[in-house]
Amino acid sequence: MDPDQDAAAAGPLVVITGMTGAGRSTAAKELEDLGYYVVDNLPPSLLRDVVRLVDENRGTGQPIAVVVDVRSGSFFGSLQANLAQRATGRRATLVFLDATDEILVRRQEAARRPHPLQGGGRLLDGLQRERAVLADLRGAADLVIDTSGLNVHQLTDRIAEAFGTADTTKLRVTVLSFGFKYGIPVDADFIADMRFLPNPHWVPELRPGNGRDADVAAYVRSRAGAEEFLDGYVPVLEGVAAGYLREGKRFMRVAVGCTGGKHRSVAMAEEIGRRIAESGHIVRTVHRDLGRE
Repeated sequence: MDPDQDAAAAGPLVVITGMTGAGRSTAAKELEDLGYYVVDNLPPSLLRDVVRLVDENRGTGQPIAVVVDVRSGSFFGSLQANLAQRATGRRATLVFLDATDEILVRRQEAARRPHPLQGGGRLLDGLQRERAVLADLRGAADLVIDTSGLNVHQLTDRIAEAFGTADTTKLRVTVLSFGFKYGIPVDADFIADMRFLPNPHWVPELRPGNGRDADVAAYVRSRAGAEEFLDGYVPVLEGVAAGYLREGKRFMRVAVGCTGGKHRSVAMAEEIGRRIAESGHIVRTVHRDLGRE
């Protein structure tokens, strides 16, 4: 297989650079959410070493993104050489993020951070020095994104549009069952309480089972209010999920609780997860406290 074929078979390599304050960190975070292995502030001379280590530890299919900024100084020549020679064994995409001086000054002042090339001068002086250093890279970029008029969500949308796949741009939903007596999950976006339903624990033939068992699940869902709850709650979650995607969020965590996390919450979490998955989202159902008793 020739080098071009090897590069095509390997996962993508995205190199993010650009002006300070133009959104490099936001772009890197979105690529991380899309499944990329991200390295920030990488000296370009180490690019080949990073790719080699990721290939050895995660496989050649692992997407990689590296952020290179003006702090790398004179190393930029080696970056252009590595990319031009395909020295990493991957086909690389160079992304340059830019914005007007006015916008960049405003963002830096809001962040109350000096420019790395500012020295003892003005912030604008540092930006002008940075433009001069990065001029060749901007000209060689495969994708230039002007973020002057973009907010954080719009920039993440641009990155997802450029580098996301059908799977990575879907919402990932975790439906978690739990027992209130063991504590409420602190990282849940939504919490639903199933203690309004009769507890199978008090039905002798159902007590040994759990909400994954067909007879327990059927009992829980046949109780008054169970189906009405599902019919009302799942559309709310689906509406929020659509909003999350519009706002660039890729993850949602829904917690479903009962007393011990064994019967009611498990059965209802399974059904909620099944219904959400029918909408095309990627769903993982987890039972935190099942088997704890």
